[in-house]
This record gives sequence, C-alpha cells and structure tokens, in this order.
Amino acid sequence: MAKMKGAIVVDTERCKGCQLCIIACPQKVIALANKVNLHGYPYVEAANEEACVGCASCGIVCPDGCITVYRKKVEE
Repeated sequence: MAKMKGAIVVDTERCKGCQLCIIACPQKVIALANKVNLHGYPYVEAANEEACVGCASCGIVCPDGCITVYRKKVEE
C-alpha cells in the first residue's frame, strides 16, 4: 500500500508567528524559528520535515495563507 509523504513551504515574509499551525500539526513538524522576517515577526519553519504526511491542517488554520502543502504517494 502506498504511503503519503508531505512537505510544506512557508512564505516567511507573510508569516506573523501566530503559531496556530504549530498547534494544529498532529505530527509536530512545525516550530517557531529563532529569526524574524523583514516586518519584525518571528516566523514558523518545518523543523521535522521527515514526519510530514501532508495532512494540510497547518495550511487550513493559517489566517494569512502563508503555508503551501505538497504531498505525494511513496511506495513502500
């Protein structure tokens, strides 16, 4: 049976660091970065990329639409 593999891309310049995506992620993939964007906000990043299954929970809860989710089937 095929397994789903996911990946997220965060638009760091639009991210305001609200951390809703961190709470929504069931796989604990997302974490707050120790850096800030041009607007002075800390932003989120994929800290545990290998655990991402592409569920898109993070992208759904993001109020600014900063997260794009990709997923593909991976044969075991």
